[in-house]
Amino acid sequence: MRKRARTARVWMSAVMIAHGLTGPPAHAQETPTDHEICHELNALPRISVFDWLQWQYDKGTVTLSGSVWQPITKSDAGNAVKRVSGVDTVVNNIEVQPNSPNDDRIRMRVYRAIYRNTTLERYAIQYAPPIRIIVKNGRVTLEGAVASPGDKTIARLQANTVPGVFQVTDNLKVAP
Repeated sequence: MRKRARTARVWMSAVMIAHGLTGPPAHAQETPTDHEICHELNALPRISVFDWLQWQYDKGTVTLSGSVWQPITKSDAGNAVKRVSGVDTVVNNIEVQPNSPNDDRIRMRVYRAIYRNTTLERYAIQYAPPIRIIVKNGRVTLEGAVASPGDKTIARLQANTVPGVFQVTDNLKVAP
């Protein structure tokens, strides 16, 4: 079986688009395990706009990676994936973002700067907003998918306007 990387975009309406961006070539078959892993991660009760989960599946072993805001989300993700049929081993390499009052302030300010922007506010009303905000020691990483290159640029610019942000890394994808 081929080794394939997957990314859990934790918003239900864009999950298929997101997998098309990072998944296998169009001619490759999706395995039931891939769909089940995605479903389990999307159903986590404590997942938030400040979390970003990815996984890699290879011959019964799932390797989780990404970044989460709360430590409980890391263990929840590992436990959820263990329940998927066809998964024998889970390697949980998810990083927990530092517990910092300054980073917490930056998270909320970046969230407001992005989702209160008139161009981007349409993303805020989705079940799980697609622009993910990861903050580590004053450095912001934007993950997820947006509808246009303009939205991607605006999100990056909005994050850069927040006081206390040292750097913004824009990993947003533009959905086809």
